[in-house]
Amino acid sequence: MYPAGKVISPCHHSSPAVSSRLRSVFRLQRIQSHMMSSHVDPEVLLEKVGRAGVITMNRPKVLNALNFTMIRQIYPQLKKWEKDNETDIVIIKGAGGKAFCAGGDIRAVTEAGKAGDSLAQDFFREEYILNNTIGAYRKPYIALIDGITMGGGVGLSVHGRFRVATEKTLFAMPETAIGLFPDVGGGYFLPRLQGKLGLFLALTGFRLKGRDVQRAGLATHFVESKKIPDLEKELVDMKSPSAEDVSRVLDSYQKQVRSYSVVISSVPPTALSDWLHIMSNSLSTLKDKCLKILSKMSPMSMKITYKQLQAGAALSLPDVLVMEYRLSQACMRGCDFYEGVRAVLVDKDHNPKWNPSTLEEVSDHSVDQCFSSLGEKDLTF
Repeated sequence: MYPAGKVISPCHHSSPAVSSRLRSVFRLQRIQSHMMSSHVDPEVLLEKVGRAGVITMNRPKVLNALNFTMIRQIYPQLKKWEKDNETDIVIIKGAGGKAFCAGGDIRAVTEAGKAGDSLAQDFFREEYILNNTIGAYRKPYIALIDGITMGGGVGLSVHGRFRVATEKTLFAMPETAIGLFPDVGGGYFLPRLQGKLGLFLALTGFRLKGRDVQRAGLATHFVESKKIPDLEKELVDMKSPSAEDVSRVLDSYQKQVRSYSVVISSVPPTALSDWLHIMSNSLSTLKDKCLKILSKMSPMSMKITYKQLQAGAALSLPDVLVMEYRLSQACMRGCDFYEGVRAVLVDKDHNPKWNPSTLEEVSDHSVDQCFSSLGEKDLTF
């Protein structure tokens, strides 16, 4: 067995016997996890409240990280509610008060990848199908992103018709720091943000907070966190609401923030405002800050991400997700994803050894290969 807590890169190929043992151990762990989950609180709550379907991600101890079981529960319920004449709207939120959803269960995907388990394919495939379902949903879909919203949590919210941020919202796509790329449709929504903001967020993993999430166009509304329960109650009490009706209610709660905004106007600028100030006053300082951040990211991930956003700017959401599934499987075959997870989430030494180690060493050919068709294994909708 490998040392506990160590992530083994697939670049160091195991013998067939070792790989077989790893797959057996991993499958046993999944069975045990499933058995244990039956004795604890449900990981996702799917409720009908009035004429609203309400989804609550219920893993507060891990900041509502999205796992495979949750994906497989949320997707069919969304499809059912979409066809149900007794369901008018869908609301999605996170339990615990700290996070909407801090991202996908990357640790589990990493373990699956090194064990050769099918979860390394199935997780991304079904997550992206869920993202596309949200993007094409025919009924008002309201994400209450009251807290940490990263990675997979962004995929559960940003493609929906309404996204409600609060002063507690913290948004980020930090994937380049772990040898991945901003997936879950990042190639679609990021290049559509104003200017080059999307590229900046994608490459640096920069965190937007509070009202900046709405200013950036990632949230449609901004409401005080303490008003979220009242807002939710008003939404579920509505009788056969249209999207316009929902919009009017959200607008009314946003208007209540005006007096609150006056109170916070005297505090120091937000992080995004600081960056904008730097950009307008000192390009050399901005360059130094950016280079320091980018020097820590996977060179392969950054080049993949740059091309992903360039291509995604002209693609539909479904086509972007097809592209991103190809990229996800390229990352599963590579080295940097496993090394990034080791450095950031397992050993936490924050000292990844990227391979290749510099942007100059990443060839255009190696990047292009990541975008190649998977043939019969390509994602389809």
